[in-house]
Amino acid sequence: MIVLMNTILLGVVGLFFGSFAGATVWRLRASQLREDKKAGEKVGGRDSNEVKAIKKTSITKDRSVCLHCGHKLKWYDLIPIASWLQLGGKCRYCHKRIGWLEPTIELGVAAFFAVSYYFWPYQLDTAWALVQFASWLVAGVGLAMLFVYDSKWFLLPDRVMYTLFVIGAVFSLTTLYGQTDVFSQVANIALAVTILSGLYYVIYVVSKHQWIGYGDVKLGLVLALLLADWKLAALALFLANLIGTVVLMPMMLSGRIKRQSHIPFGPFLIAGWFFAGIFGTQIIDWYILFTLGTS
Repeated sequence: MIVLMNTILLGVVGLFFGSFAGATVWRLRASQLREDKKAGEKVGGRDSNEVKAIKKTSITKDRSVCLHCGHKLKWYDLIPIASWLQLGGKCRYCHKRIGWLEPTIELGVAAFFAVSYYFWPYQLDTAWALVQFASWLVAGVGLAMLFVYDSKWFLLPDRVMYTLFVIGAVFSLTTLYGQTDVFSQVANIALAVTILSGLYYVIYVVSKHQWIGYGDVKLGLVLALLLADWKLAALALFLANLIGTVVLMPMMLSGRIKRQSHIPFGPFLIAGWFFAGIFGTQIIDWYILFTLGTS
């Protein structure tokens, strides 16, 4: 009963973190467009409206606004899911459609919090274990931002990436607690980084930046630190490619995308990381038993 209550509670907390993540995505976008404009790139249409609507990009000082009319939103406009449903997915002031991104990211982060707690593969019986779990949850909020940003604009913002690097480092450090052989665990983390980041760096260099972007290399580093295990890193890489194939193959066969199309791979890497981090130990154990049973 306590587990169920905690799962529901974390799901509710995740809704609010998801709301924060959704608002931050648009702030990051406005900041990027301003930088693009300063660099001489043309910014017009909907992009220009977003820059005008979001006057600042400070997380602590900025107020959420409607991207259409620029009206500052009240607290009752920002209740996760409830406000969107109550307003029928439209702005209270200009009545233009808000879209599905906001409720989707809110529900996504809520599900991430709840599922992570319910299926967490480690004991939460020490302060270090709680720090590790908290690091995982906070990292999930940042990765939700990257998931959306890369999906929409084919970019992984460094502001979020650097923050996640610090969180990933904290997560990896927690895995050293109680280890009788610290050197082995450090080597384990280093190998995970080699698999998820080093491999992508090689591809990045060999393809001369054509197959993947450098953002995927940095994302691989972050995800490796958040797994801190080479077997889980290898599984995450496999799952990312498997999920990518399942999602993209029907689109290629139907002609919706071409072989030369620019495909953001960050979301697939993040999905692979999640499944490997939460269910990876079970998947690996099942694979070993299956292999032994058929040999």
